[in-house]
Amino acid sequence: MALKKKPVTGMKDILPAEMEIRDYVISMIKRTYAQFGFTSMETPCVEHIQNLNSKQGGENEKLIFKILKRGEKLRINEAREEIDLVDGGLRYDLTVPLCRYYANNANELPSPFKALQMGNVWRADRPQRGRYRQFMQCDIDILGEASNIAEIDLILATTTLLGQLDFHNFTIRINDRRILKAMAAYSGFPEESYDNVFITLDKMDKIGLDGVAVDLREQGFAQESIDKYLELFKLITPDTKGVETVKERLGGFLDPEYADGLITIINSVEAVKNADFRMAFDPTLVRGMSYYTGPIFEISMDEFGGSVGGGGRYDEMIGKFIGQKVPACGFSIGFERIVMLLLERNYQVPEKPQKTAYLLDKKLSPEQIRDAVSSAMKERAEGKAVNLLVMKKNKKFQKQQLEAEGYTEFKDIYADALK
Repeated sequence: MALKKKPVTGMKDILPAEMEIRDYVISMIKRTYAQFGFTSMETPCVEHIQNLNSKQGGENEKLIFKILKRGEKLRINEAREEIDLVDGGLRYDLTVPLCRYYANNANELPSPFKALQMGNVWRADRPQRGRYRQFMQCDIDILGEASNIAEIDLILATTTLLGQLDFHNFTIRINDRRILKAMAAYSGFPEESYDNVFITLDKMDKIGLDGVAVDLREQGFAQESIDKYLELFKLITPDTKGVETVKERLGGFLDPEYADGLITIINSVEAVKNADFRMAFDPTLVRGMSYYTGPIFEISMDEFGGSVGGGGRYDEMIGKFIGQKVPACGFSIGFERIVMLLLERNYQVPEKPQKTAYLLDKKLSPEQIRDAVSSAMKERAEGKAVNLLVMKKNKKFQKQQLEAEGYTEFKDIYADALK
């Protein structure tokens, strides 16, 4: 069987030019988030299949790369259902592993715990622009903080990072899952149908109000409920006044504290932000993960044409591991999409170290090679990047290639010159 040189579908090789950008973004992530008190941690890429299939990951649970049992445990002929064959899977996000990690290590962690986790995740998804089957995720989470300080800190940390990466005019869209439910209840939709209503609502940006009305009607919902529901969206503005409208209209269906909390988050972030973006209340924002329990948010960028990150509060997820409620909130940036946008705009990494190439004559003696290496080591000790290379016949072309890699200084070392 012939070997294949191309990577598996939905995965990619990363060339040095992109790797330079990725390394720089990772360094900026660690530096910026550390300023907000987040500490790095890590979980395995393989997770228990029971955790991955806990009905908290939404559609992602249909995209798991599953791992067969090994050795004597794998008895294919005796298997009656999937659990007899599979005991693990590649993680599809970092939130489920983080909750297991916290449940297992809570006694050794501070409270609140401000976690930074970066790592690859895998989804058996259809590849497209900015979406792969293996991709890097970057999450910050605050576990053990029930107040809106968590949301404010997460949004400010993430937007500060994006500003330092030279992104402008993006939008943080924000909503609250409890507002979503209150609007559905106010409109008269049955509680067991909320998920179907929200799935339709999530299509609003593609099909508009009329399209949502048609979709809900085709599902058999009462026209009175549909009209009452869509009328709300016509009244709500994308600012704190819109939240006030929701608070007034939903009366007995929504605890005023939830609306007040959203207003606090929006006003606090707007008052102290240090990047070029705006906060927008968006009552159509749903987010697919069923584990969200409170405020939810997404980063919208016009140059991408969609979301490049998101998150929210998930106060009940850790409790499924330890049997007691632990407040939790997180924000994830779309690392691959951010890198893709930087590459498309030919972003140049600032503060590059000086790169010097020593081009060595093939005729150098062992002593001359030693002297050249010694000189290079002294420059490296001073923080310079020095590459030792044998001089090629076409030296001009060799230098052009090195210049494309960022080398700015060349030292041609000939045997005759060192005699």
